[in-house]
Formats: sequence, C-alpha cells, structure tokens
Amino acid sequence: MTSHMLEQFLNENLEDLKGKGLYNVIDPLESPNGPIITINGKQLINLSSNNYLGLATDDRLKKAATEAIQTYGVGAGAVRTINGTLKLHLELEEKLAEFKHTEAAIAYQSGFNCNMAAISAVMDQHDAILSDELNHASIIDGCRLSKAKIIRFNHSDMGDLRAKAQAAKESGQYNKMMVITDGVFSMDGDIALLPEIVKIAEEFDMITYVDDAHGSGVLGDGAGTVKHFGLSDKIDFQIGTLSKAIGVVGGYVAGKRNLIDWLKVRSRPFLFSTSLTPADVAASKRAIEILMESTELNHKLWENGNYLKKGLKQLGFNIGNSETPITPCIIGEETMSQRFSKRLIEEGVYAKAIVFPTVPKGTGRVRNMPTAAHTQEMLNQAIAIYEKVGKEMGII
Repeated sequence: MTSHMLEQFLNENLEDLKGKGLYNVIDPLESPNGPIITINGKQLINLSSNNYLGLATDDRLKKAATEAIQTYGVGAGAVRTINGTLKLHLELEEKLAEFKHTEAAIAYQSGFNCNMAAISAVMDQHDAILSDELNHASIIDGCRLSKAKIIRFNHSDMGDLRAKAQAAKESGQYNKMMVITDGVFSMDGDIALLPEIVKIAEEFDMITYVDDAHGSGVLGDGAGTVKHFGLSDKIDFQIGTLSKAIGVVGGYVAGKRNLIDWLKVRSRPFLFSTSLTPADVAASKRAIEILMESTELNHKLWENGNYLKKGLKQLGFNIGNSETPITPCIIGEETMSQRFSKRLIEEGVYAKAIVFPTVPKGTGRVRNMPTAAHTQEMLNQAIAIYEKVGKEMGII
C-alpha cells in the first residue's frame, strides 16, 4: 500500500501544477521524428524537435546502425572499463576529436551524463565554479555533485563574471576555479561571449568549460561554438551531445589527451554505466563523417531558421534576441503560452510551450526549432497558422 504521506504530497502538488499551467502533457509520436510528425492520427508540422539537421531519420545513419547490430549485437554488454569498449567506441572517439579539433575525446551515454561525469571528476569541495545563471539543468546538477562552491554570474554579463572571479581569487579560499557556460543557450538561442570569457579565464587562471549541446552541428560550419570563435586551443572542456544535430543519442567530452585519460579513470558514468550501444555508436560516427564531408545540411538549417524568424517577426511576434535557428515566440504569461501552443497544435503546427521552471516566470514561450529537413512550403504553412492563431488570441 502506498504511503499516505506520499499520496498526499503527489496529489496536492500535481493539482497545484495543473492549476498554474505548469503541468506538461506528453504526446507520444506515431511516426519518426521528422519535419512532419503524426500524433493521435493527425499529421503536424514539427517545430519542437532538436533534430537540427534531420539526421535522426537519415538513411545513411540507419544503414550504419543496422550493419553494427548485425556485426556486434544490440548491446555493448558491459561498462567501458570491463569489456564494454568495442573497436567502434574508439573509432567514434577518434572521429569526435578530429571534428572538435582536440587531442582526444570520450563518449558517454547522454549529454546529461557528460556534465554529471566531467565536472565532478575534476572539481571538488575545495574549488569554485563560476556558472552562467541560464546554464542547462545538467550543468547545475553536475556542479552540485562536485560539491564545489557554485558562484552564479548574471547571464552573459562579463562585468559580473570578472568581478566575481576576482573576488573568488582574492579570497584565497579555492584551490581551482572553473568557468562554465552553454555555447548556445537553448531557450533564447543566444551565443555565449566566448572570446571575453576566455580573456577573463586567462586573467584569473580559470579552467574553461563549454557545453555545446546546441552549438555542435549548428555553429562554426557544424564544428561548434568554440570553432566559430577560433578558440579550439583555449577551451579545456568541450561538451557535446550525440542527439540534437547528430541525430542519435549520447554525449562526449573533447579536450587534451591527459584530461580524457583522467575522465576514463575517474568519471562515474563512464565507470559505472553500460556503454553506448553498437548501433548508436556507428550511427553517430556516420553523422560526424557527414558533417565533416559537407556543410550542405548546416547551411540549409540556417536558411530555414532565418526564413522562419523573418516571417514571425514581420507578423509582430516577439522572437527575442536569438542568434541561432532556435526561434522563441515569447508570450509571457504561463497559461496563455500553454493555450497558444494548444491552438497551434489544433491548427497543424506542433510547437510546445516552455514555461517556468525551464524559463523564468512571466517569460512563457513557444519555442520553434526549424531543421534542415523542413521545406519552405512547410514553413509558409506554419507562418500562416501562427498568423491565424496570433490574431485570434490578440497576441499580434
């Protein structure tokens, strides 16, 4: 029998979330996660996936995954340090290091796992981490796990970062200091000020850590935010996912060889979690090769992103200050954002509302993620639906 206390806690809090428009209903897909998806038998233009380059459904990746299953089976069979390291894992890691312009790389089961693994393998209770206030949840959790002192700085505020770094350094309390930022901030689509961050890090001898989940495959002709700024030799940790632009699942850390060697002996998700499946590894490797062979998909993504932005802006929607294909439509109030999203879905556009706690209270939005797989016709249709619903609800 369930504990009465637990029952009371769950019921009260679920009702509270529903009343505030903060309860998220999950819609299962009945189709692949492509530019058009099927939910409840209805076809919708999909503007909510992070499948930036359309690779999640790419035939070349499917072929690589199928061949890997035939050769190696469906699972790796162990953690990496026992006998779950296949030749495939090493090939992927070599390819990732080449792609990110680093000496070495290490693959993990998810991007979230990377931040759990890498931060706490290097930082401890005697250290300080300066973290952008809008960093991803996995960075926040990774920092907590390390037991280091977490010093939040105002979003992309270099004056605040510098002042807090100086105060931390002068306090003499910390053995090591690290500065952590997302490369691209996923809710607003803005880019970290990496050149300035590197300058401040050099001044105060801080370790530099960039989570490029939304930058890899998108910026720097696909190689990411660090490459975009020409800073590959200045960033200690480059984190990325094998989902999003790569289209599969998993994550990686790229950096100096001795850093990667250390993570292989000290990062807990690597030591205690069964390694990535053969199919995922082979498909990820194929995706990286495609990105290195051609910038075609990357350029198509930007073309579609700019086209959608222009269309929504002309209609009078508040699309914030995005510098990447991520296109938020900021509505403000939470229940209004949820209602707006619901109407878009009814009209044929799948664009989910994002509300507190993912974004600050009062900045509820519908976030659009155009991909390289969308056609201009699909985007025109989506813009027309936005216009209809926006006018109907008095948003534009």
